[in-house]
Amino acid sequence: MNLDSEDSNLLVSLQADDPTAFETIYNHMASKLLHYVNSRIQNREQSEEIVQEIFVSLWVRRQEIDIHNSIEAYLYAAAKYQLLNYIRSESIRHKYAEHFALFASMQSENTEEFINLTDLKTAIEEHVSQLPPKCQQVFRLSRFTGKSIQEIADEMSISTRTVENYITQALKHLRQALAQYPWTVILMVVQAMQ
Repeated sequence: MNLDSEDSNLLVSLQADDPTAFETIYNHMASKLLHYVNSRIQNREQSEEIVQEIFVSLWVRRQEIDIHNSIEAYLYAAAKYQLLNYIRSESIRHKYAEHFALFASMQSENTEEFINLTDLKTAIEEHVSQLPPKCQQVFRLSRFTGKSIQEIADEMSISTRTVENYITQALKHLRQALAQYPWTVILMVVQAMQ
C-alpha cells in the first residue's frame, strides 16, 4: 500500500526540514497517541514522555525514515515499540527491586559476611568520578536525579543517542570496576542514590 497524496506531501515537506509539516503531524496525532499509550499503561506522565520521545525521534530521524502505509500507522507502530520498551524496563526494574529486597533481607549483624552498602555507595561514587566529564554528567543526571534521556539531551544540547551512549559507557565501566558485587545490587544502590 502506498502513501496517500496528503501523507506523501507531508513526508516530503518534513524531510525538507519544514517545521510546519512536523507541526501538522503533531497536531493531528499527539492526542490520539497519548490516549493510545495511556490506555495501555495508565500513567499520564509516563505516557506524555513516551509520546514526546516518539515525536522527537520523528523529527531527529525525519530524513532517514521510510514510511510505506501512512504517517499515522508509522506513529502507532512507534508507540507500540516505545510501549514494549517501557514495559520491559518496568519489568526489569521490578526484578531488580525483588533481588534487592532479597539481598537486604539476608543482611545480618555479621557485617563481614555481607556487602556493606555504605562502602558500595562510596565505591560507585568513586568509579563514576573516574568517567570523562560529560559521561559523568549524563550518568549523574540520569541515575542520581532521575532525568529522562530527552531532558538530559535538551539540557546538555546533545542528541538522545549521545546520552544513551554515555549511559551505556558508564554502566559498562561500573560493571567492570565493581565485578565483585552482584550487578542487580549495584543497580539498585545506584537507583537509591537519587
